This record gives sequence, structure tokens and C-alpha cells, in this order.
Amino acid sequence: MGMNKNTVLAWATFIMIIMGLLLIGMGAFRYDDVAGWGFASTGIGFLAIAWVFNALKGRV
Repeated sequence: MGMNKNTVLAWATFIMIIMGLLLIGMGAFRYDDVAGWGFASTGIGFLAIAWVFNALKGRV
């Protein structure tokens, strides 16, 4: 199975979206103190990086 650059970016985008949503969910439902804000902001950062990966598909 050969993976080119676009396939790698697609998988990275998918994994980053899943992890970002997981972190936001942990921040919203698991932690009620200040740690929840850290988890949620990290999850938003993961989604932002996934957006950049998605924009790079086809250009690299």
C-alpha cells in the first residue's frame, strides 16, 4: 500500500480532528476547574492545525 503526501495529510487531518474533539469534550465534560480550559484550548489548537493540514492537501 503506497501512501503519497496527500494520503498522509488526509490521515493526519482525520486524527487531529478526532483528538481535537476529544480534548474539547474532556475540557467541557470531565474537568470542571481551570484544567478544563486548558484541555479545551488545546483541542481548539488541534482543530486549527487540522484545518491547515487540510488546506495543504494538493499543494505539497
